[in-house]
Amino acid sequence: MIRRYTRPSMGKIWDEENKFRIWLEIEILACEAQAELGVIPREAVNVIRERARFYIPRIEDIEREVKHDVIAFLTNVGEYVGPESRYIHLGMTSSDVLDTCLGLQMKQSGELLLEDLRALTTVLARRAREFKTTVMVGRTHGIHAEPVTFGLKLALWYDETRRNIARLTAAVERIGVGQVSGAVGTFEHLSPKVEEYVCAKLGLTPAPISTQVVQRDRHAEFMSTLAVVGASLEKFATEIRHLQKTEVLEAEEYFSKGQKGSSAMPHKRNPITCERIAGLARVLRGNALAAMENVALWHERDITHSSVERIVVPDSCILLDYMLALTTEVLDQLLVYPDHMRQNLERTHGLIFSQSVLLALTAKGMKREDAYRIVQTSAMEVWQQGKDFKGLLLQSQEVMGTLTQAEVEELFDLQRAMRNVDYLFARVGLD
Repeated sequence: MIRRYTRPSMGKIWDEENKFRIWLEIEILACEAQAELGVIPREAVNVIRERARFYIPRIEDIEREVKHDVIAFLTNVGEYVGPESRYIHLGMTSSDVLDTCLGLQMKQSGELLLEDLRALTTVLARRAREFKTTVMVGRTHGIHAEPVTFGLKLALWYDETRRNIARLTAAVERIGVGQVSGAVGTFEHLSPKVEEYVCAKLGLTPAPISTQVVQRDRHAEFMSTLAVVGASLEKFATEIRHLQKTEVLEAEEYFSKGQKGSSAMPHKRNPITCERIAGLARVLRGNALAAMENVALWHERDITHSSVERIVVPDSCILLDYMLALTTEVLDQLLVYPDHMRQNLERTHGLIFSQSVLLALTAKGMKREDAYRIVQTSAMEVWQQGKDFKGLLLQSQEVMGTLTQAEVEELFDLQRAMRNVDYLFARVGLD
């Protein structure tokens, strides 16, 4: 008795053994459906189900001669089944097997990637809560701007990852289709009930209408979604790489005992995993572009898409699975340095509160242009001479003619900047 098909791990989803097992399952299911319709004898299905096998080296030998992978497969299966093999593939065309198989493989891969993404959100949620109130400087254009918390940065990534889950869920639904509609998709030699039966057994939805192939906009959407997820991982990795710079050193990848960073410089601790993630995201984007190119085929079908898909679809699924595992591990073990964050926060001697001063002056009735000029004049002195920003403001007649010393002091209170952190955490579901 043939062992019924179950989903393997990511790498196994795309190996040759699994592919041929799915092909065989499709063919047997189609025979079962044909028997229920009275098209072929039930006894023949019993024989097919009992004897159907394949042997990959034999398939490869046959393919070298016939130059057709599905024919080579069917020939090999027929060698095991015997005379009843004449009922296999009845009324079907190659793409009925190929596209239904690919749809199942992509759906299964997408489901595994969704599990990976959910694991990533678990780590992000835990670490976001851990550093919810860990104050650090926010940067715009790479320049110190205003205070944030490291927890907010991680909460942002958590929210983005949830959006990627929603995107991928939709893409998996649209790619999880099959077709058993025959040449050019008209069901001329098949009942639509065969397609319905096969797809139901495999957990797929019948494509509402197809030509000889499932339309490749579905595949392009799936591949583009993988590229978007990869771009998010690249974003996270790029931020960590910056935070690990020697002159920043607010966070860094875990550096294990015995690990070495450079063949030449023994002191090096490099963000190699994040660099790997950032580099591999480029491959996902390139593969997504190739999938876009596959959408336009000649008439009811050609096979310009086939050679491309055999490379880019498995590679992207396996690659993103790997990248998600790396990212989750990096974030789970990320070394965070709150003291360095506080030191960097103070490097600009209070300039991060310049907008608070500007708004306080305008709230007291000063024209915005005048307030901006006053605050910027003091700020430029801080940039150029390293003076204390608050001290300069307290010495400014224009500022002190508008604000009291207590009001100025209050503007430099970090707690004011953090007063909506709880609100933001609640809004992304991390309360």
